[in-house]
Amino acid sequence: MNKNIIAYAVACIMISCTVTSCNKKSSTPKVSGKTGALYNDKRPGSLQVMAKTKPTPGPGLVHIEGGTFVMGGSTIDDIGFDHTSPKKRVTVPTFYMDETEVANVDWLEYLNWIKEVAGDPRWYYEALPDTLVWRSSLAYNEPYVTNYLRHPAYQDYPVVGVSWEQAVAYCDWRTNVVNENILRTRGVMSDWKTYAAAKNGTAKGGGNTKGQVNTEPFNMDLYKNNQYEDIGKKPIKTTNPIDAKDKNAPKGRAARIEDGIFTPGSYRLPTEAEWEYAALALVASPNNNLIADSKIYPWHGLGVRSPQKTTRGMVYANFKQGKGDNMGVAGYLNDGADITAPVRSYMPNDFGLYNMAGNVSEWVYDTYRQHSFDKVEDFSPFRGNEFLNNEYQDGKIVTMGKSNVPKKVAATSGRKDPYDLQKAKYGNSDENRSPSTPAPKDSSMAAVVPSFDADQRGYLDKENLELYGKITLVSDRSKVYKGGSWNDRAYWLNPGTRRFKDQAETSAEIGFRCAMSSVGNPQINPKSTPQFKQPKSRVGFKK
Repeated sequence: MNKNIIAYAVACIMISCTVTSCNKKSSTPKVSGKTGALYNDKRPGSLQVMAKTKPTPGPGLVHIEGGTFVMGGSTIDDIGFDHTSPKKRVTVPTFYMDETEVANVDWLEYLNWIKEVAGDPRWYYEALPDTLVWRSSLAYNEPYVTNYLRHPAYQDYPVVGVSWEQAVAYCDWRTNVVNENILRTRGVMSDWKTYAAAKNGTAKGGGNTKGQVNTEPFNMDLYKNNQYEDIGKKPIKTTNPIDAKDKNAPKGRAARIEDGIFTPGSYRLPTEAEWEYAALALVASPNNNLIADSKIYPWHGLGVRSPQKTTRGMVYANFKQGKGDNMGVAGYLNDGADITAPVRSYMPNDFGLYNMAGNVSEWVYDTYRQHSFDKVEDFSPFRGNEFLNNEYQDGKIVTMGKSNVPKKVAATSGRKDPYDLQKAKYGNSDENRSPSTPAPKDSSMAAVVPSFDADQRGYLDKENLELYGKITLVSDRSKVYKGGSWNDRAYWLNPGTRRFKDQAETSAEIGFRCAMSSVGNPQINPKSTPQFKQPKSRVGFKK
Protein backbone atom coordinates (compact mmCIF):
# COMPACT_ATOMS: atom_id res chain seq x y z
CA MET A 1 0.00 0.00 0.00
CA ASN A 2 1.32 3.45 -0.89
CA LYS A 3 2.74 5.05 2.28
CA ASN A 4 1.88 8.52 0.98
CA ILE A 5 -1.75 7.53 0.65
CA ILE A 6 -1.80 6.15 4.19
CA ALA A 7 -0.22 9.34 5.49
CA TYR A 8 -2.80 11.42 3.57
CA ALA A 9 -5.71 9.41 4.98
CA VAL A 10 -4.43 9.69 8.54
CA ALA A 11 -3.87 13.43 8.09
CA CYS A 12 -7.39 13.88 6.72
CA ILE A 13 -8.90 12.10 9.71
CA MET A 14 -6.78 14.07 12.19
CA ILE A 15 -7.54 17.36 10.49
CA SER A 16 -11.24 16.52 10.33
CA CYS A 17 -11.26 15.82 14.07
CA THR A 18 -9.37 19.02 14.78
CA VAL A 19 -11.50 21.28 12.58
CA THR A 20 -14.91 19.87 13.33
CA SER A 21 -14.72 18.54 16.87
CA CYS A 22 -12.89 21.46 18.45
CA ASN A 23 -15.27 23.89 16.75
CA LYS A 24 -12.44 26.44 16.54
CA LYS A 25 -13.76 29.88 15.69
CA SER A 26 -12.41 32.22 13.08
CA SER A 27 -12.65 35.99 13.14
CA THR A 28 -16.13 37.51 13.15
CA PRO A 29 -17.02 40.04 10.44
CA LYS A 30 -17.48 43.49 11.94
CA VAL A 31 -18.84 45.64 9.14
CA SER A 32 -21.07 45.00 6.14
CA GLY A 33 -19.03 45.20 2.96
CA LYS A 34 -22.09 46.37 1.04
CA THR A 35 -23.76 48.90 3.36
CA GLY A 36 -20.97 49.87 5.74
CA ALA A 37 -23.31 49.26 8.69
CA LEU A 38 -21.99 47.53 11.79
CA TYR A 39 -22.87 43.91 12.44
CA ASN A 40 -23.87 42.89 15.98
CA ASP A 41 -24.78 46.47 16.85
CA LYS A 42 -27.30 47.17 19.59
CA ARG A 43 -29.96 48.62 17.34
CA PRO A 44 -32.87 47.35 15.26
CA GLY A 45 -31.85 46.25 11.79
CA SER A 46 -28.31 45.27 12.72
CA LEU A 47 -27.61 41.69 11.65
CA GLN A 48 -26.25 39.37 14.31
CA VAL A 49 -23.41 37.46 12.66
CA MET A 50 -21.51 34.62 14.28
CA ALA A 51 -17.92 33.62 13.64
CA LYS A 52 -17.43 31.42 10.61
CA THR A 53 -17.17 27.89 11.96
CA LYS A 54 -17.33 24.30 10.88
CA PRO A 55 -19.43 22.67 13.61
CA THR A 56 -18.90 19.21 14.99
CA PRO A 57 -20.71 16.57 12.92
CA GLY A 58 -21.28 14.30 15.89
CA PRO A 59 -19.46 11.20 17.15
CA GLY A 60 -18.37 8.31 14.98
CA LEU A 61 -18.17 10.15 11.66
CA VAL A 62 -15.14 10.36 9.38
CA HIS A 63 -14.72 13.35 7.05
CA ILE A 64 -14.54 12.11 3.45
CA GLU A 65 -13.13 14.59 0.94
CA GLY A 66 -15.20 14.43 -2.25
CA GLY A 67 -14.01 14.21 -5.80
CA THR A 68 -14.60 12.61 -9.17
CA PHE A 69 -14.57 8.89 -9.90
CA VAL A 70 -16.05 6.39 -12.34
CA MET A 71 -19.13 4.93 -10.69
CA GLY A 72 -19.38 1.24 -11.53
CA GLY A 73 -15.84 1.37 -12.89
CA SER A 74 -14.47 -1.18 -10.45
CA THR A 75 -16.82 -3.91 -11.70
CA ILE A 76 -14.91 -6.31 -13.93
CA ASP A 77 -17.55 -8.99 -14.53
CA ASP A 78 -21.28 -8.74 -15.18
CA ILE A 79 -22.19 -12.25 -14.07
CA GLY A 80 -25.91 -11.60 -14.41
CA PHE A 81 -25.56 -10.11 -17.91
CA ASP A 82 -28.07 -7.48 -16.79
CA HIS A 83 -25.89 -4.37 -17.28
CA THR A 84 -26.98 -3.15 -13.86
CA SER A 85 -23.73 -1.27 -13.18
CA PRO A 86 -22.92 0.79 -16.28
CA LYS A 87 -19.88 3.01 -15.91
CA LYS A 88 -20.37 6.75 -15.47
CA ARG A 89 -18.02 9.48 -14.30
CA VAL A 90 -19.58 11.47 -11.47
CA THR A 91 -18.58 13.93 -8.76
CA VAL A 92 -19.32 13.25 -5.10
CA PRO A 93 -19.37 16.28 -2.75
CA THR A 94 -17.43 16.15 0.50
CA PHE A 95 -19.40 14.39 3.23
CA TYR A 96 -19.18 12.54 6.53
CA MET A 97 -19.60 8.79 6.97
CA ASP A 98 -19.70 6.44 9.93
CA GLU A 99 -16.35 4.84 10.63
CA THR A 100 -18.15 1.55 11.32
CA GLU A 101 -21.48 -0.11 10.73
CA VAL A 102 -24.20 0.56 13.31
CA ALA A 103 -23.72 -2.05 16.03
CA ASN A 104 -26.16 -3.94 18.24
CA VAL A 105 -25.31 -1.73 21.24
CA ASP A 106 -26.17 1.34 19.15
CA TRP A 107 -29.55 -0.12 18.29
CA LEU A 108 -30.21 -1.08 21.92
CA GLU A 109 -29.54 2.56 22.86
CA TYR A 110 -32.20 3.53 20.32
CA LEU A 111 -34.72 1.05 21.72
CA ASN A 112 -34.00 2.12 25.29
CA TRP A 113 -34.58 5.78 24.39
CA ILE A 114 -37.92 4.98 22.76
CA LYS A 115 -39.05 3.09 25.85
CA GLU A 116 -37.88 5.58 28.49
CA VAL A 117 -38.24 8.94 26.74
CA ALA A 118 -40.92 8.54 24.09
CA GLY A 119 -42.90 5.87 25.92
CA ASP A 120 -44.40 4.82 22.60
CA PRO A 121 -45.15 1.06 22.47
CA ARG A 122 -45.94 1.09 18.76
CA TRP A 123 -42.70 2.89 17.88
CA TYR A 124 -40.76 0.45 20.10
CA TYR A 125 -42.33 -2.58 18.43
CA GLU A 126 -41.75 -1.23 14.91
CA ALA A 127 -38.13 -0.41 15.78
CA LEU A 128 -37.37 -3.97 16.94
CA PRO A 129 -35.11 -5.79 14.44
CA ASP A 130 -36.55 -8.96 12.97
CA THR A 131 -34.38 -11.51 14.78
CA LEU A 132 -36.23 -14.30 12.97
CA VAL A 133 -34.04 -13.60 9.94
CA TRP A 134 -31.64 -16.11 11.51
CA ARG A 135 -34.23 -18.88 11.50
CA SER A 136 -33.87 -21.56 8.81
CA SER A 137 -35.83 -24.75 8.29
CA LEU A 138 -32.67 -26.68 7.44
CA ALA A 139 -30.21 -25.19 9.94
CA TYR A 140 -29.94 -24.83 13.71
CA ASN A 141 -29.67 -21.06 14.12
CA GLU A 142 -32.05 -20.61 17.06
CA PRO A 143 -29.30 -19.34 19.41
CA TYR A 144 -28.83 -16.33 17.13
CA VAL A 145 -32.57 -15.62 17.19
CA THR A 146 -32.50 -15.08 20.95
CA ASN A 147 -28.90 -13.96 21.56
CA TYR A 148 -27.54 -12.00 18.61
CA LEU A 149 -29.19 -8.65 19.31
CA ARG A 150 -29.09 -8.54 23.12
CA HIS A 151 -26.28 -10.74 24.47
CA PRO A 152 -23.20 -8.71 25.57
CA ALA A 153 -20.98 -11.03 23.53
CA TYR A 154 -22.49 -9.55 20.35
CA GLN A 155 -22.80 -5.91 21.46
CA ASP A 156 -20.12 -4.66 19.02
CA TYR A 157 -21.39 -6.78 16.12
CA PRO A 158 -23.36 -5.07 13.32
CA VAL A 159 -27.12 -4.91 13.81
CA VAL A 160 -29.02 -7.02 11.24
CA GLY A 161 -32.66 -7.79 10.60
CA VAL A 162 -33.23 -4.07 10.05
CA SER A 163 -35.23 -2.85 7.08
CA TRP A 164 -34.44 0.20 4.97
CA GLU A 165 -37.41 1.95 6.61
CA GLN A 166 -36.08 1.20 10.10
CA ALA A 167 -32.61 2.43 9.14
CA VAL A 168 -34.03 5.74 7.88
CA ALA A 169 -36.01 6.17 11.13
CA TYR A 170 -32.82 5.52 13.15
CA CYS A 171 -30.96 8.22 11.20
CA ASP A 172 -33.71 10.76 11.96
CA TRP A 173 -33.67 9.81 15.66
CA ARG A 174 -29.88 10.11 15.82
CA THR A 175 -30.07 13.61 14.34
CA ASN A 176 -32.43 14.72 17.10
CA VAL A 177 -30.55 13.07 19.97
CA VAL A 178 -27.13 14.38 18.92
CA ASN A 179 -28.39 17.95 18.51
CA GLU A 180 -30.34 17.88 21.77
CA ASN A 181 -27.18 16.75 23.53
CA ILE A 182 -25.23 19.63 21.96
CA LEU A 183 -27.85 22.18 23.08
CA ARG A 184 -28.16 20.82 26.64
CA THR A 185 -24.40 20.30 27.14
CA ARG A 186 -23.68 23.86 26.00
CA GLY A 187 -26.46 25.24 28.21
CA VAL A 188 -28.52 26.66 25.33
CA MET A 189 -31.33 24.47 26.62
CA SER A 190 -31.72 23.41 30.26
CA ASP A 191 -28.96 20.97 31.21
CA TRP A 192 -29.42 17.21 31.60
CA LYS A 193 -29.64 17.42 35.39
CA THR A 194 -32.50 19.89 35.16
CA TYR A 195 -34.10 17.81 32.42
CA ALA A 196 -33.91 14.63 34.54
CA ALA A 197 -35.47 16.43 37.52
CA ALA A 198 -38.30 17.72 35.33
CA LYS A 199 -38.81 14.30 33.78
CA ASN A 200 -39.00 12.71 37.24
CA GLY A 201 -41.31 15.41 38.57
CA THR A 202 -38.79 16.86 41.06
CA ALA A 203 -37.83 20.04 39.18
CA LYS A 204 -38.11 23.39 40.95
CA GLY A 205 -37.79 25.46 37.80
CA GLY A 206 -36.33 25.68 34.32
CA GLY A 207 -32.69 25.68 33.34
CA ASN A 208 -32.38 29.33 34.40
CA THR A 209 -35.56 29.36 36.53
CA LYS A 210 -37.17 31.55 33.86
CA GLY A 211 -38.11 29.11 31.12
CA GLN A 212 -39.84 25.79 30.80
CA VAL A 213 -38.08 22.44 30.59
CA ASN A 214 -39.03 20.39 27.55
CA THR A 215 -39.31 16.70 28.45
CA GLU A 216 -41.06 15.58 25.27
CA PRO A 217 -39.06 13.73 22.60
CA PHE A 218 -36.82 16.40 21.06
CA ASN A 219 -37.20 17.18 17.37
CA MET A 220 -34.99 19.55 15.38
CA ASP A 221 -37.77 20.79 13.12
CA LEU A 222 -39.90 21.73 16.13
CA TYR A 223 -36.96 23.44 17.82
CA LYS A 224 -36.08 25.51 14.75
CA ASN A 225 -39.76 26.48 14.45
CA ASN A 226 -39.63 27.91 18.02
CA GLN A 227 -42.06 25.33 19.44
CA TYR A 228 -39.97 24.83 22.60
CA GLU A 229 -39.68 27.38 25.42
CA ASP A 230 -36.74 25.58 27.03
CA ILE A 231 -33.95 28.15 27.52
CA GLY A 232 -30.86 27.13 29.50
CA LYS A 233 -28.35 29.01 31.64
CA LYS A 234 -26.14 29.84 28.66
CA PRO A 235 -28.48 30.84 25.83
CA ILE A 236 -27.27 32.55 22.68
CA LYS A 237 -26.53 36.16 23.55
CA THR A 238 -28.42 38.69 21.51
CA THR A 239 -27.46 42.26 20.64
CA ASN A 240 -30.76 43.19 19.07
CA PRO A 241 -33.09 45.07 21.46
CA ILE A 242 -36.09 43.60 19.65
CA ASP A 243 -35.06 40.09 20.76
CA ALA A 244 -34.36 41.25 24.33
CA LYS A 245 -37.33 43.59 24.87
CA ASP A 246 -38.97 41.34 27.50
CA LYS A 247 -37.14 42.09 30.75
CA ASN A 248 -38.61 39.00 32.41
CA ALA A 249 -37.43 36.70 29.65
CA PRO A 250 -34.10 34.80 29.80
CA LYS A 251 -31.15 36.95 28.77
CA GLY A 252 -30.64 35.23 25.49
CA ARG A 253 -32.40 33.21 22.85
CA ALA A 254 -32.65 29.76 21.31
CA ALA A 255 -30.11 28.68 18.72
CA ARG A 256 -30.60 29.19 15.00
CA ILE A 257 -28.99 27.68 11.93
CA GLU A 258 -27.02 30.92 11.51
CA ASP A 259 -25.27 30.29 14.84
CA GLY A 260 -23.45 27.20 13.57
CA ILE A 261 -24.20 25.14 16.68
CA PHE A 262 -26.17 22.28 15.18
CA THR A 263 -24.64 19.43 13.23
CA PRO A 264 -23.99 20.59 9.65
CA GLY A 265 -26.74 18.33 8.36
CA SER A 266 -29.02 15.48 9.27
CA TYR A 267 -27.89 11.89 9.68
CA ARG A 268 -29.10 9.81 6.76
CA LEU A 269 -28.21 6.76 4.73
CA PRO A 270 -25.37 7.38 2.28
CA THR A 271 -26.30 7.66 -1.37
CA GLU A 272 -25.13 4.85 -3.60
CA ALA A 273 -22.52 7.14 -5.17
CA GLU A 274 -21.21 8.21 -1.74
CA TRP A 275 -21.04 4.63 -0.51
CA GLU A 276 -19.19 3.36 -3.57
CA TYR A 277 -16.81 6.34 -3.55
CA ALA A 278 -16.07 5.86 0.16
CA ALA A 279 -15.54 2.11 -0.26
CA LEU A 280 -13.04 2.52 -3.09
CA ALA A 281 -11.16 5.31 -1.28
CA LEU A 282 -9.31 6.47 -4.38
CA VAL A 283 -6.88 9.06 -3.04
CA ALA A 284 -4.55 10.97 -5.34
CA SER A 285 -0.84 10.83 -4.77
CA PRO A 286 0.49 14.07 -3.24
CA ASN A 287 1.19 17.04 -5.53
CA ASN A 288 0.03 15.53 -8.82
CA ASN A 289 -3.81 15.31 -8.70
CA LEU A 290 -3.65 11.82 -10.21
CA ILE A 291 -5.00 8.45 -9.14
CA ALA A 292 -2.01 6.19 -9.62
CA ASP A 293 -3.81 2.86 -9.50
CA SER A 294 -7.25 1.27 -9.72
CA LYS A 295 -9.02 -1.04 -7.30
CA ILE A 296 -11.48 -3.85 -7.48
CA TYR A 297 -11.83 -4.02 -3.68
CA PRO A 298 -11.59 -1.40 -0.91
CA TRP A 299 -7.96 -2.43 -0.47
CA HIS A 300 -5.03 -2.43 -2.91
CA GLY A 301 -4.17 -5.41 -5.04
CA LEU A 302 -6.09 -7.95 -7.08
CA GLY A 303 -6.58 -10.57 -4.38
CA VAL A 304 -8.40 -10.89 -1.08
CA ARG A 305 -5.37 -11.99 0.98
CA SER A 306 -2.55 -9.94 2.47
CA PRO A 307 0.84 -10.21 0.73
CA GLN A 308 2.69 -8.60 3.67
CA LYS A 309 5.29 -10.74 5.40
CA THR A 310 3.80 -10.55 8.90
CA THR A 311 0.18 -11.10 7.76
CA ARG A 312 0.74 -13.12 4.60
CA GLY A 313 -2.28 -15.20 3.63
CA MET A 314 -4.72 -13.46 5.97
CA VAL A 315 -7.94 -12.34 4.29
CA TYR A 316 -8.92 -8.67 4.27
CA ALA A 317 -12.62 -9.18 4.95
CA ASN A 318 -15.24 -11.49 6.37
CA PHE A 319 -16.94 -13.38 3.52
CA LYS A 320 -17.81 -16.88 2.26
CA GLN A 321 -14.69 -18.25 0.61
CA GLY A 322 -16.33 -21.31 -0.89
CA LYS A 323 -19.31 -23.57 -0.63
CA GLY A 324 -19.58 -24.69 2.97
CA ASP A 325 -16.55 -22.60 3.98
CA ASN A 326 -17.54 -19.67 6.20
CA MET A 327 -14.51 -19.56 8.49
CA GLY A 328 -11.72 -21.92 7.54
CA VAL A 329 -10.10 -24.74 9.49
CA ALA A 330 -9.93 -25.02 13.29
CA GLY A 331 -6.64 -23.82 14.68
CA TYR A 332 -6.20 -21.17 11.98
CA LEU A 333 -9.55 -19.60 11.16
CA ASN A 334 -8.73 -17.54 8.10
CA ASP A 335 -11.14 -14.65 8.72
CA GLY A 336 -11.83 -15.28 12.41
CA ALA A 337 -15.62 -15.17 12.05
CA ASP A 338 -18.37 -17.68 11.42
CA ILE A 339 -21.21 -15.20 10.90
CA THR A 340 -20.67 -11.46 11.33
CA ALA A 341 -17.61 -9.96 13.03
CA PRO A 342 -17.19 -6.93 15.36
CA VAL A 343 -17.59 -3.65 13.50
CA ARG A 344 -13.91 -2.80 14.03
CA SER A 345 -12.47 -5.91 12.46
CA TYR A 346 -9.79 -6.21 9.76
CA MET A 347 -7.95 -3.23 8.29
CA PRO A 348 -9.76 0.04 7.52
CA ASN A 349 -9.50 1.38 3.97
CA ASP A 350 -7.59 4.51 2.98
CA PHE A 351 -10.44 6.73 4.21
CA GLY A 352 -10.31 5.03 7.62
CA LEU A 353 -13.60 3.13 7.17
CA TYR A 354 -14.01 -0.40 8.49
CA ASN A 355 -15.72 -3.30 6.72
CA MET A 356 -16.65 -1.58 3.47
CA ALA A 357 -16.46 -5.09 2.05
CA GLY A 358 -17.71 -8.16 3.86
CA ASN A 359 -19.27 -8.54 7.32
CA VAL A 360 -22.70 -7.20 6.32
CA SER A 361 -24.01 -5.66 3.14
CA GLU A 362 -25.31 -2.15 3.74
CA TRP A 363 -28.45 -0.25 2.83
CA VAL A 364 -27.97 2.93 0.82
CA TYR A 365 -30.48 5.70 0.22
CA ASP A 366 -31.19 5.13 -3.48
CA THR A 367 -34.25 3.64 -5.11
CA TYR A 368 -33.19 0.88 -7.51
CA ARG A 369 -33.48 1.05 -11.26
CA GLN A 370 -31.48 -1.16 -13.56
CA HIS A 371 -30.17 1.80 -15.54
CA SER A 372 -30.06 4.33 -12.70
CA PHE A 373 -26.69 5.71 -13.72
CA ASP A 374 -28.04 6.80 -17.11
CA LYS A 375 -30.87 8.80 -15.56
CA VAL A 376 -29.16 10.82 -12.82
CA GLU A 377 -27.07 13.98 -12.63
CA ASP A 378 -23.30 13.66 -12.75
CA PHE A 379 -22.90 15.84 -9.64
CA SER A 380 -24.03 14.18 -6.40
CA PRO A 381 -26.08 11.53 -8.26
CA PHE A 382 -29.07 10.12 -6.40
CA ARG A 383 -32.20 8.23 -7.35
CA GLY A 384 -35.10 8.44 -4.90
CA ASN A 385 -36.11 12.06 -4.35
CA GLU A 386 -39.47 12.31 -2.67
CA PHE A 387 -40.05 15.95 -1.79
CA LEU A 388 -42.03 16.44 1.41
CA ASN A 389 -42.91 19.38 3.63
CA ASN A 390 -43.89 19.53 7.28
CA GLU A 391 -47.62 19.98 7.83
CA TYR A 392 -48.43 23.23 9.64
CA GLN A 393 -51.47 24.34 11.60
CA ASP A 394 -51.65 27.89 12.98
CA GLY A 395 -47.93 28.30 12.34
CA LYS A 396 -46.97 25.18 14.29
CA ILE A 397 -45.73 21.88 12.90
CA VAL A 398 -48.24 19.07 13.34
CA THR A 399 -46.76 15.99 15.05
CA MET A 400 -47.66 12.32 15.18
CA GLY A 401 -48.54 10.68 18.51
CA LYS A 402 -46.03 10.18 21.32
CA SER A 403 -43.09 10.14 18.95
CA ASN A 404 -43.37 13.92 18.42
CA VAL A 405 -42.26 13.36 14.81
CA PRO A 406 -43.55 15.97 12.32
CA LYS A 407 -46.32 14.92 9.99
CA LYS A 408 -45.27 15.17 6.35
CA VAL A 409 -47.24 16.19 3.27
CA ALA A 410 -46.24 16.10 -0.38
CA ALA A 411 -44.54 19.25 -1.64
CA THR A 412 -46.78 21.25 -3.95
CA SER A 413 -44.28 23.57 -5.57
CA GLY A 414 -40.94 23.26 -7.27
CA ARG A 415 -39.93 26.76 -6.21
CA LYS A 416 -40.86 29.39 -3.66
CA ASP A 417 -44.52 30.37 -3.98
CA PRO A 418 -45.47 34.00 -4.56
CA TYR A 419 -46.54 35.70 -1.33
CA ASP A 420 -50.16 36.08 -2.42
CA LEU A 421 -50.39 32.38 -3.20
CA GLN A 422 -49.01 31.49 0.22
CA LYS A 423 -51.55 33.79 1.85
CA ALA A 424 -54.31 32.20 -0.21
CA LYS A 425 -53.27 28.77 1.06
CA TYR A 426 -53.16 29.68 4.74
CA GLY A 427 -55.36 32.74 5.07
CA ASN A 428 -56.89 35.70 3.28
CA SER A 429 -55.02 37.14 0.33
CA ASP A 430 -53.15 40.39 0.91
CA GLU A 431 -53.20 42.89 -1.93
CA ASN A 432 -50.39 45.05 -0.51
CA ARG A 433 -47.19 45.06 -2.52
CA SER A 434 -43.55 45.15 -1.49
CA PRO A 435 -40.52 46.53 -3.36
CA SER A 436 -39.68 42.96 -4.36
CA THR A 437 -43.07 42.48 -6.03
CA PRO A 438 -44.13 45.70 -7.80
CA ALA A 439 -47.65 45.87 -9.19
CA PRO A 440 -47.88 44.23 -12.64
CA LYS A 441 -48.99 46.25 -15.63
CA ASP A 442 -51.98 43.94 -15.98
CA SER A 443 -53.56 43.91 -12.53
CA SER A 444 -55.68 40.94 -13.52
CA MET A 445 -52.63 38.75 -14.06
CA ALA A 446 -52.81 35.81 -11.67
CA ALA A 447 -49.86 34.14 -10.03
CA VAL A 448 -48.47 31.42 -12.25
CA VAL A 449 -48.03 28.16 -10.38
CA PRO A 450 -45.58 25.75 -12.04
CA SER A 451 -46.57 22.12 -12.33
CA PHE A 452 -44.67 19.96 -9.90
CA ASP A 453 -44.52 16.27 -9.11
CA ALA A 454 -43.67 15.81 -5.44
CA ASP A 455 -42.40 12.30 -6.09
CA GLN A 456 -39.79 12.32 -8.85
CA ARG A 457 -38.34 8.88 -8.15
CA GLY A 458 -39.59 7.59 -11.51
CA TYR A 459 -38.18 10.45 -13.56
CA LEU A 460 -37.74 9.23 -17.17
CA ASP A 461 -37.93 5.64 -15.95
CA LYS A 462 -41.44 5.03 -14.67
CA GLU A 463 -42.52 2.29 -12.33
CA ASN A 464 -44.16 -0.46 -14.40
CA LEU A 465 -47.00 -1.72 -12.23
CA GLU A 466 -48.49 -3.81 -15.05
CA LEU A 467 -45.42 -6.05 -15.14
CA TYR A 468 -44.62 -5.96 -11.41
CA GLY A 469 -44.74 -9.44 -9.92
CA LYS A 470 -44.81 -11.05 -13.36
CA ILE A 471 -41.47 -10.39 -15.00
CA THR A 472 -40.04 -7.78 -12.63
CA LEU A 473 -39.83 -7.13 -8.89
CA VAL A 474 -38.58 -3.57 -9.32
CA SER A 475 -40.82 -0.85 -7.93
CA ASP A 476 -40.45 2.47 -6.15
CA ARG A 477 -40.06 0.45 -2.94
CA SER A 478 -36.95 -1.29 -4.28
CA LYS A 479 -33.88 0.01 -2.41
CA VAL A 480 -30.22 -0.59 -3.20
CA TYR A 481 -27.81 -2.37 -0.88
CA LYS A 482 -24.07 -2.59 -1.46
CA GLY A 483 -21.03 -4.58 -0.37
CA GLY A 484 -20.70 -8.30 0.22
CA SER A 485 -21.71 -9.94 3.48
CA TRP A 486 -20.36 -12.73 5.67
CA ASN A 487 -22.43 -15.16 3.57
CA ASP A 488 -21.45 -13.85 0.10
CA ARG A 489 -18.74 -14.83 -2.35
CA ALA A 490 -15.86 -12.48 -3.19
CA TYR A 491 -17.59 -11.07 -6.29
CA TRP A 492 -19.95 -9.02 -4.11
CA LEU A 493 -17.04 -7.45 -2.21
CA ASN A 494 -16.49 -5.25 -5.26
CA PRO A 495 -17.88 -1.75 -4.48
CA GLY A 496 -19.39 -1.43 -7.97
CA THR A 497 -21.76 -4.36 -7.52
CA ARG A 498 -25.33 -3.62 -6.46
CA ARG A 499 -28.46 -5.48 -5.44
CA PHE A 500 -31.90 -4.49 -4.21
CA LYS A 501 -34.67 -5.48 -1.82
CA ASP A 502 -38.05 -4.09 -0.89
CA GLN A 503 -37.67 -1.32 1.66
CA ALA A 504 -39.57 -3.34 4.28
CA GLU A 505 -37.56 -6.56 3.83
CA THR A 506 -34.93 -7.69 6.31
CA SER A 507 -31.99 -10.06 6.22
CA ALA A 508 -29.30 -11.52 8.48
CA GLU A 509 -26.81 -10.30 5.89
CA ILE A 510 -27.76 -6.60 5.66
CA GLY A 511 -26.94 -3.77 8.06
CA PHE A 512 -26.14 -0.10 7.51
CA ARG A 513 -24.09 2.93 8.48
CA CYS A 514 -25.02 6.63 8.53
CA ALA A 515 -23.73 9.56 6.51
CA MET A 516 -24.07 13.35 6.71
CA SER A 517 -23.53 16.15 4.22
CA SER A 518 -20.61 18.51 4.83
CA VAL A 519 -20.78 22.31 4.67
CA GLY A 520 -18.42 24.99 3.45
CA ASN A 521 -15.03 24.35 1.88
CA PRO A 522 -14.92 20.88 0.28
CA GLN A 523 -11.18 20.64 0.96
CA ILE A 524 -10.47 19.05 4.30
CA ASN A 525 -6.93 20.40 4.38
CA PRO A 526 -6.59 23.36 1.98
CA LYS A 527 -2.94 23.80 2.96
CA SER A 528 -2.10 20.41 1.45
CA THR A 529 -2.42 21.88 -2.06
CA PRO A 530 -1.23 25.15 -3.62
CA GLN A 531 -3.62 28.06 -3.03
CA PHE A 532 -3.98 31.50 -4.57
CA LYS A 533 -2.84 34.12 -2.10
CA GLN A 534 -5.71 36.44 -1.29
CA PRO A 535 -5.02 40.12 -0.51
CA LYS A 536 -6.34 41.44 2.76
CA SER A 537 -9.89 42.68 2.54
CA ARG A 538 -10.42 46.33 3.41
CA VAL A 539 -14.08 45.86 4.34
CA GLY A 540 -16.32 43.19 5.80
CA PHE A 541 -14.43 40.06 6.81
CA LYS A 542 -11.05 40.80 8.35
CA LYS A 543 -8.40 38.19 7.76
